[in-house]
Amino acid sequence: MSSPDPQVRAARNHTSTPAVRGPVVAVTGAAAGVGALLTERLAASDRIRQVVAIDERRGECDAAQWHVLDVRDPAIAERLRGADVVVHLALDLDLETDPAARTAYNVRGTQTVLTAAAAAGVHRVVLCTSTMVYGALPDNELPLSEDAELRATAEATGVGDLLEVERLARRAPRAHPGLNVTVVRPALLVGGTDTALTRYFESPRLLVVAGSRPAWQFCHVEDLCSALEYAVLEKVDGELAVGCDGWLEQEEVEELSGIRRMELPSAVALGAAARLHRIGLTPSPAGDLAYTMHPWVVSGSRLHDAGWRPQWTNEEVLAQLLEEVSGRHTVAGRRLGRKDATAAGAAGATVALLGAAAVVRRARRARRRI
Repeated sequence: MSSPDPQVRAARNHTSTPAVRGPVVAVTGAAAGVGALLTERLAASDRIRQVVAIDERRGECDAAQWHVLDVRDPAIAERLRGADVVVHLALDLDLETDPAARTAYNVRGTQTVLTAAAAAGVHRVVLCTSTMVYGALPDNELPLSEDAELRATAEATGVGDLLEVERLARRAPRAHPGLNVTVVRPALLVGGTDTALTRYFESPRLLVVAGSRPAWQFCHVEDLCSALEYAVLEKVDGELAVGCDGWLEQEEVEELSGIRRMELPSAVALGAAARLHRIGLTPSPAGDLAYTMHPWVVSGSRLHDAGWRPQWTNEEVLAQLLEEVSGRHTVAGRRLGRKDATAAGAAGATVALLGAAAVVRRARRARRRI
């Protein structure tokens, strides 16, 4: 029996199995946090053909195809085969993680994912860093353009890792021709997150460094996920900043939050922060303090030009953040138990920590004189 005409066969196939549009998307770090939210969002989208979820444990999205492995494992290349786009969200920015181990995981993981994606024939990788990579500096424009120079240093928690991820992103298309890399930089992320900057709002008083000019711009995780989806669907590429429109001045934050300030001279605040971190009393290095002192607001013009808009305002995100941290007590980045907070009191706890740093300094001076 002769075979059907190729055109007839194609027509039959088209009738029986309609084509599914959209890319196959792999998401690393898919079991928790932003990765879990994005995996659910993409799996529910009729514009995505399939979601491949990768993490060290299985997550809750049953609609995704799961692979359980460490992103540093070269075997990830086989798991990425057939994917069109990879969104790499397996980053460890936990304040309590050992810094050396954190850097080793973040840098090696990103290197492995980029290399594996190229080997597997993936044509686009989406990386996520932070607008913190622009640096918080007194001469920053308000707002910064997305192509502004990255002037951050490695002195703040995780920022050194993010700068290295940015460097890898720039190198990847040269090392792997045909691989497109998009970098998404969210502003201060809120929505189930725990960072040095979200802990700032757990304090009984908002520390303000005298003479500083803070400007607060937030990004809700839902807006980050929608921006990542834009990148996945190739509606926009390059280096993208994502956050709420505009910013809040420190006075507006204090009025909206109802939390009063405690103002300290720069030398006292920075010196105490450095000493407290050095002796292990707080998880946050002094570099984190710069992001509460100077502006690092971005315009987000590239996403806006592509038609994307944030669904949350700065005021709304701040309100959610305050709700999330309600009942937590943090001083100088260190979480206090309820008993500690009650005993120490608001300003008292801060003074106690600053005093501890002064005691350490006096003790060292005394040892030098012996």
